This record gives sequence, C-alpha cells and structure tokens, in this order.
Amino acid sequence: MRRTPARRPTIKDIALRSGVSESAVSFALNGRPGVSEATRDRVRRVADQLGWRPSAAARALSGEGAATVGLVLARPASTLGVESFFLQLVSGIQEVLAKRRLGLLFQVVEDLPAEVDVYRRWWAERRVDGVLVVDPRADDPRPPLLDELGLPAVVIGSLPPGDDGTGHPGISNLWADDARAMASIVSHLHGLGHRRIVHIAGLPELAHTRRRIQSLRTEAERRGLTDVRSITTDYSDTEGAEVTRRVLDSDAPPTAIVYDSDVLAVAGLAVAAGRGIPVPDRLSLVAWDDSVLCRTTHPALTALVRDTTAFGRRAAQELLALLDGGPALRVEDELPHLEQRGSTAAASP
Repeated sequence: MRRTPARRPTIKDIALRSGVSESAVSFALNGRPGVSEATRDRVRRVADQLGWRPSAAARALSGEGAATVGLVLARPASTLGVESFFLQLVSGIQEVLAKRRLGLLFQVVEDLPAEVDVYRRWWAERRVDGVLVVDPRADDPRPPLLDELGLPAVVIGSLPPGDDGTGHPGISNLWADDARAMASIVSHLHGLGHRRIVHIAGLPELAHTRRRIQSLRTEAERRGLTDVRSITTDYSDTEGAEVTRRVLDSDAPPTAIVYDSDVLAVAGLAVAAGRGIPVPDRLSLVAWDDSVLCRTTHPALTALVRDTTAFGRRAAQELLALLDGGPALRVEDELPHLEQRGSTAAASP
C-alpha cells in the first residue's frame, strides 16, 4: 500500500502552535528585531518540535529548489575591481547565507537589459530561489519582472522618488536615507564657510544618484547657495579625475567637492595634488562610503561612514525571511554618519 508523503511543517503551523503571528515567526527564525527574546525562544522550540527546516534548504534536499540566491551587478567592470563597497556588501551577504548552507550565484553584466535576461534565464533553469537587486533606477523594469516570475527579491538601496515599494508584494526593500546623508554633508561644508560646492556624482540613472542630487539642490536653496551643482560620472577613477580637472579649471572653481564614492574622491585628491592645490587649505574634499582608501590617503578623507558588511548581512536576512514565507517589508537601515578628517577645513577667504 502506497503511503501518502508527510506534509512539511510551515511558518503558519509554527504560528498557530506558538500563538503568535506569521510575521513574528519569520522575525524570530531569521534573527530580525521586532520580537521579544521570550517569543523568539518559544518560536524556535516549537519549530524544533515540529521538525521545521528553512524552506530553501528543504526544497533543495527534495530536489525542488536550488538552495542558492542570485546577485547581478550591471556596472562597468573597470569600476568593480577597485571599489570596496560591493566587496564588503557581498562579504556580509555570504556570511548569512553560509549559516544556512545556501550558495550565492554572482554575475557581472554590461547593462540593465542583460541583467533582466539573466533573471529570466535563472528562473527558467530554476537556478536560484530568490535574488538580491542593487542600484534601483527610475522606471526600473526589474521589480515588475520579478513579480511576474514570482521570484522573491530584496531591492538594496533607495527606491525612486514617489515609489514606496508597496506595489510589489513579493519584494522587500532595504535602504538608507541618501537625502539626509547628503544634507549632513552640505551642513558640514556650509558651517565651514563653503559657498561654491561641486558634487561629482555616479551614474545618472540610479535612484540614489537622483536623490543625492535633489537633496543637494534642496539644501542649497534652503541656505541661499547659488553656486552649487552636480556632475554625473560612470564611477571610474578616470572620469573622476577628468571631471575634477574640469571644475578646477573653471572661472570660479569650487572650494569644496563631494564625491559619490571613495574611488572618485581619491582620484580627485590626486588631481589636486598634481595641480599644487593644497587640501584642505584651498580645497575641501568629502567622500561617500568610507573605505581603507579614504583612511590611508594624505590627508585622510572626510567620509560618510557606515557598516557596509552589516548592510549586506541585513539584506540577506530579509531575503531569507521572504523565502521562509514572511511578508515583504520596507526596512530603513542606519543612517551613515559623517566623519571629519583632514580633507575638510574652513573655506579660504
């Protein structure tokens, strides 16, 4: 006589037995804040009693899943080799996945259409159980596609203005407030007496680039600053240096420059040194996203500091929560703080 296979316990079963909501179960099992330690312990005991196992791993053992999550970067390959942000981000992601014995499928592509093609192929081949999506864009085709495919995802980074993330029920969003971070930079420079500020930004199509540019404009208008502007680049040291030369050669060169990455900032510092422009006596420089590059230059670069590895860990935790049946959430990460070092000082008269 053929036996009926036993039904696997689910988060709903654990919630009913524990007397808490399914969201609380998801938080407890994935180590996320939002539940008490007593609730966390009770949920884990019930999960053990029921024989529950994480869904991705369980599906892999049964041959139904990949036990792998995906990450695609559509960035110029030349910029990834020297930029520490993504290395730290991936390090944090991998740390969480390894604890669940999940793999990370990583791919670098030339552009957004190629990234979309990768998602379609991975879905068709059942290569991944979910994906981590970086660099949100205006009119981004990826969330609608992932919704259509039913592929769980976490979008890492600020969504475009006007998008609150509620239109995609299977997609969580982890973000830090780029607008407030830019406001802190402008406040710092304005307090030092700088009135001519240039923002050398990253790729113009990225949502966080647009938020930073808009925040700079808003803060400048609020303070009555009329000689403030942004110039976009491809994030490479080559373009960072070229744009720095151009603005320094202008009729009214800036007294302060804000760079959207550590690589851009170090390239700008080298240009200033080559021109014989002392930093910070005649020119102040600020870098977005601190790194060892910022801390080992001379002078050390004033920079926005955050724990990027922890940011990656949290992104992976949010994706695992989705894979375990939890609800999609929009989660604000800790605001980066500005650390003043030797590259900023009072504007010269």
